[in-house]
Amino acid sequence: MIGNDWDKLLKTVWESDGFKKFMCEVNKQYNSKTCFPKYENIFNALKMTPYENVKAVIIGQDPYHGDGQAHGLSFSVQKGIAKPPSLQNIFKELKDDLGIEISESGDLTKWAKEGVLLLNSILTVEKNKPLSHKDLGWQLLTDHIIKILNQKNTPVVFILWGSFARSKKVLITNPIHLIIESTHPSPLSAYNGFFGSRPFSKTNNFLKQNKIKEIDFKL
Repeated sequence: MIGNDWDKLLKTVWESDGFKKFMCEVNKQYNSKTCFPKYENIFNALKMTPYENVKAVIIGQDPYHGDGQAHGLSFSVQKGIAKPPSLQNIFKELKDDLGIEISESGDLTKWAKEGVLLLNSILTVEKNKPLSHKDLGWQLLTDHIIKILNQKNTPVVFILWGSFARSKKVLITNPIHLIIESTHPSPLSAYNGFFGSRPFSKTNNFLKQNKIKEIDFKL
């Protein structure tokens, strides 16, 4: 399925009848409607960030629903696509926090390869219909992934932006991990606690304290 250590960790899921039936339903959606991301990119977050490499997790809700935007990483858009408002605000905070200049591209693949698991809770969406796949069953899988990460015996930073991501806090019970939470970076809430929250420096300070190589957030 994935091609790295996630396959072993999720073997019982991939081989279960329930997951196979679920993927049949996902296939029906893709065969009958325009859905995002491209089918082969659905599991990109897991493919690009092996379990062993996970240093931080940024939990999103569901993929962008416009043409050419989503490619399987939360908050990220493909090269050449205009940055959505939430991502623009993430880059503004990154600049204020770490002094990193705002990237022309909104492609966060480099973060994924640095050990940031960019995990949407719902991995697919129908074109122009946000949250259209919220009842398909994706959260059974992604909540399970968060629980597996919670069991990791090396410290991980869980970055929870907005009420939806913060609802996953109950799954993170291992005291060795750090939870960073704030309002969502969307224009509606960014000024109510996201700006000035300094999630990037807090993440790296925590990793450094635990003798883990810091994340290079520069794109």
